[in-house]
Amino acid sequence: MAPPLATVGIASIGEMGLGIAKLLSAHNYRVLTNVSSRSDSTRQRAQSASIELLESDQDLVAQADYILSIVPPRDAFGTAKRFTDAAAGDVRDKDKEPLFYVDLNAISPSRARTLENLLKNYPMMRFLDGGIIGGPPKLHDGSWTKPSIVVSGPQSLNDAPISGQHLANTLNTKHIADTIGPASGLKMCFASTTKGLTAIAIQSFTTAHTLGVLDDLQEHLKVYSPKTGELAAKGLVGMPPKAYRWVDEMKEIAETFHTEGGFDRDMFDGVSEVYRFVADETSLGREKTEDRKVGKTPEDIARLMGQGLERKKEKVE
Repeated sequence: MAPPLATVGIASIGEMGLGIAKLLSAHNYRVLTNVSSRSDSTRQRAQSASIELLESDQDLVAQADYILSIVPPRDAFGTAKRFTDAAAGDVRDKDKEPLFYVDLNAISPSRARTLENLLKNYPMMRFLDGGIIGGPPKLHDGSWTKPSIVVSGPQSLNDAPISGQHLANTLNTKHIADTIGPASGLKMCFASTTKGLTAIAIQSFTTAHTLGVLDDLQEHLKVYSPKTGELAAKGLVGMPPKAYRWVDEMKEIAETFHTEGGFDRDMFDGVSEVYRFVADETSLGREKTEDRKVGKTPEDIARLMGQGLERKKEKVE
């Protein structure tokens, strides 16, 4: 068997991280993660994907050629700080090639530039701004479906010295700019159209249910805007287990549209509140993750949202 192409560290092993780890392992990459503070279930999930389990960030910095950060938006800076702190201990062999730190989180361009400023103090590290558009990689009938990974920064992943071109192709990356920010910005702009539509659908379907006209709304969508109806229904059914993660992502979109586009934050701060309500104040958010993956209908979503809003109203009164 040929030796691994490169060593890739992943932080952390959620649904997307696990999918990318499986993809890389299947293409002969050595994949690592730090599980020092993770649960037994996370350890088992990582082992099922042939991921090597390390007990410290220092070990990961010492051994990896690349680190892919795939965490909730609120944890993006803290995760980068963890690895720069680890790198400050001179744990990496000075003869090794630079360590590429690729942030693939749903953050604003301004936050990405904050990470750039953090990492530029570490000459043994290279920073790339990235965004993932689409679902986790999956193997089906012998072939992989992959998300699009857009990347920007002064150095292309394609030109990285250790398996760079192969890794870029395996991950389905596209280098879109030579500065930090455009990749995160593209991710934010894309997510606003998909998750923004779902937030509108949550309010529309819930209000229609309360008025007793949900069936009529769906019928009119089928006749006059069938694609919108299909996208709304699909978004509603897939939304509940992800709503808690989207709370901060919507805030990052609000920041992007304000700082980069010149708009007020109000619209997507409001969208963030919609998802916070789903996650914190409805039974959709309180169910166990494995139960939430069982497909509910748009009618179920509207009904449960209505119940949550009624409870909120009763508390106010």
